[in-house]
Amino acid sequence: MAGGKLTPRQKMINLMYLVFIAMLALNMSKEVLSAFGLMNEKFDASNQSAVKTNADMLAALEKKGSEDANFTQAAAESKKVATITKGFYEYLDALKADAVGETQVDEETGKLPYEAMDKGDLIDERWFEGDGYSPKGKEIEAKFTQYVADIKSVIGNNSKLKGVLAEVTSKFNMADVKDGDGVTKKYLDYHFKGFPSISSLTKITSFQNDVKKAEADIYSILLGKAAVEASSMSKYTALVVLEKSAYFQGEEVKGKVVLGRYDENTKPTSFQGPGKIVNGQAVISMTAGAVGEQNISGKFTFLEDGKTIPLPFEGKYVVVPRPNSANISADKMNVVYRGLPNPMTISFAGIGDNFVNASAPGLSKAGGNGKYNLNPGAGTEVTVSVTGKMNDGKTVSDKKVFRIKNIPAPAGAIGGGTGVQKGAKSRLEVSQVSAKLNDFLYDLNFQVTQFTFKVPGQPAIVVNGDRVDGRCKAALARVTRGDQVTISDIKTKVVGASIIVPTAAPVIYEIQ
Repeated sequence: MAGGKLTPRQKMINLMYLVFIAMLALNMSKEVLSAFGLMNEKFDASNQSAVKTNADMLAALEKKGSEDANFTQAAAESKKVATITKGFYEYLDALKADAVGETQVDEETGKLPYEAMDKGDLIDERWFEGDGYSPKGKEIEAKFTQYVADIKSVIGNNSKLKGVLAEVTSKFNMADVKDGDGVTKKYLDYHFKGFPSISSLTKITSFQNDVKKAEADIYSILLGKAAVEASSMSKYTALVVLEKSAYFQGEEVKGKVVLGRYDENTKPTSFQGPGKIVNGQAVISMTAGAVGEQNISGKFTFLEDGKTIPLPFEGKYVVVPRPNSANISADKMNVVYRGLPNPMTISFAGIGDNFVNASAPGLSKAGGNGKYNLNPGAGTEVTVSVTGKMNDGKTVSDKKVFRIKNIPAPAGAIGGGTGVQKGAKSRLEVSQVSAKLNDFLYDLNFQVTQFTFKVPGQPAIVVNGDRVDGRCKAALARVTRGDQVTISDIKTKVVGASIIVPTAAPVIYEIQ
C-alpha cells in the first residue's frame, strides 16, 4: 500500500485500512485474554474436583491395604505418590502469585479482570536474567526435574505404570525448545517470557491439572492391578513333584508338574505330618531315617462352607551315606609351581565351606567358597589335608599329594620375536631384548636383567639391562649382510614375584 505515487484519495483509503486493522487487533487481543481466563476457570474447577476424587481413591487403597495383603504394596506406593503430588501442587500454587501480581479480584464478578492482565512484567523480572534464568528460574527448573525424579523413584519399576511415567516425563521435561523460527530457547523462556500474565496463570493451572491427572491415573491403575493380582496366575508356581528326591545314575526318573499357590491368607484348620504351618505352607522338620528310600506323608484339613475337607499328601525321599572324602582339584594343572599362587578348589560333598578346614605349607584362602591359593616352597611334593565337620558334629578328613615343579625356562626374544629373527642393523640397535614363556598356564611378565651379545669374529660383550649399549653398536658397525648376532645367557626375573628363573634360550638376529 505504500509503494508508487498515490493520489490523496488513495492515501486516505490506505490510512483508514490501517486504523481498521489496528482496531481489529485490539478487539481480538481482549477476546484472547478473556478466553485464557475462561480456560483457567475450567482448569481450576477440574483441579478442585480432582483433589476430592483422588483423596477418595487414596483412602480406598489405604483401607484395602490394611485388610488385604494383596493391596499392601499398592497402598504404600500410593501414599508416597500423594506426598510427592501434594508438595509439587502447592509449589505450583505459589508460582501463581508471580502471574497475578497485584491484580485484585473484581468484587462484583468474583473473578480476576482478565482483559487487563495483558502484561507479564513480574514473571519476566523474577524468573529471568538476560538470556538465562534468575535464581528463581533455576529453582523452578529444579522443582520440575525433582518432581519427575520422585515419581519415577516410586513407580519406575512397575510395568503397569510405564504409560503414566512416560506422560509425566514428557509434560514436565525442562529440555530446551525450538520455536517456530527454529531458534532454541530455554523451557521457561519459551512458555512464559513476554507472555500476558493471564496466559501464564492459565499455563500454571494446567500444570496442576496434569499433576492431578497423573495422580488419579496411578491410583486407578494400582487399584485395578492389585485386584487382578489377587486372582492372577502369577500367584501360582509350577512345581515339579518327583516320586523321590534322589536317584541313582541310569535310574528312571518319575514324577509330575503341578500348579501350586503360596498364599499366607489361605490357612488350614489343622495339619498332620512332620512339620508345622508357616504362612500357609507346611514347613517340614524331621530326622532322616536309615540309608535307602523312605516315605513321608500327612494331611491338611480345610473348612469350606461349614464342611471339613481333608487333603492328604504322600512323597518319597532317599537317604544317602554321609560324605567321607573331599573333592580337591587344581583349577589349572595336575602339579603346582614353586613361587606361584596356584589356584585350588577344596570342598567336601554335602558340607558347607564354613565347616571345611584345609591346610598345607603355603596354602591360603582366596575369597570365594572353596577357593584357595597354594604357594609351595622347597621340596618336590606338598600334601593338602582337609577336614570337614558334619551337622551332627562328627568330622571327616582326606588328603592329596601334589608334585612341585619350577617354572620352565623362557625363550629370549628381540622385538617380541623368538628363535631366529632377521632385520637391519638399525632395528637391532633400538630393539628391546625380552623373554617369553609360550603355552604356559600363567601369564608371567619377565624383565631381562643381563645378556651376552656376540658378533662373529669379535669378543662377546656382557650387557646389564635389556637393550644394546655403545659397545654393542660399535661391534655392529663391522658386521655385513648375512652375519648372525647371537644374544645368549639371558638372565631374567618375574615382575611381582620371587621366583628363580632359569636362563632363557638364546635368540639369533641375522643382519639383512
